[in-house]
Amino acid sequence: MEQCNQPVGRDWAAWHDAYDEPASALSRRLWTVQQRLREAVDAAPPGRIRAVSLCAGQGRDLIGALRDHPRRDDLAGRLVELDPANVRQAGAAARDAGLKRVSAVVGDASCTDAYAGAVPANVVLVCGVFGNIADVDIERTIGLLPQLCAPGAFVVWTRNRQPPDVTPQIRKWFAEHDFEERWVSPPEERSYGVGVHRFAGAPQPLRRGVQMFTFVGYDVLRKGRPWPT
Repeated sequence: MEQCNQPVGRDWAAWHDAYDEPASALSRRLWTVQQRLREAVDAAPPGRIRAVSLCAGQGRDLIGALRDHPRRDDLAGRLVELDPANVRQAGAAARDAGLKRVSAVVGDASCTDAYAGAVPANVVLVCGVFGNIADVDIERTIGLLPQLCAPGAFVVWTRNRQPPDVTPQIRKWFAEHDFEERWVSPPEERSYGVGVHRFAGAPQPLRRGVQMFTFVGYDVLRKGRPWPT
């Protein structure tokens, strides 16, 4: 599988350390994402719940949200992450949490091939992605999400709100592709944004070999200012 162009020379496992600092923006964002994920799983139809996570890192959002959820045994998830160290940690965390059908795989989350056999999904996580890619790729990715979504699927996404705040445009792009807005974090929290959209359109078949985005990196996009993504 062709790998996306992630920035080299960065310790992506160590990057996650900020999640363990209660006062950090990443920690607050993680808590918010976990709450929205729990609500999405609550609203999922009876039976098996499929979930996929793009650029999943260590899987702290999905695993943390489902560890003690009443429907944890219904979940079948695929966490797609390029960094092998993070994949190992995510896999160990899923096993420790007893999430038997959640797998962490080394793969290029930017390519549709990574989701073959795991979609259409009821829950799609696009966290830590939109702040690391160009605006044109944000729009492209949203336009391709119907290939990953089951009818009524929930998409949980993040994007920092630092100027220029792209989140209003992201919300418009979701609306243009048949997604209904369910929740967006308040604008007063400038260091991060979290949104939830529900897919109201007709799912599209997965087209293999399609690149959804190119991973640029927040430091390149924001000229070295390390805001959460």
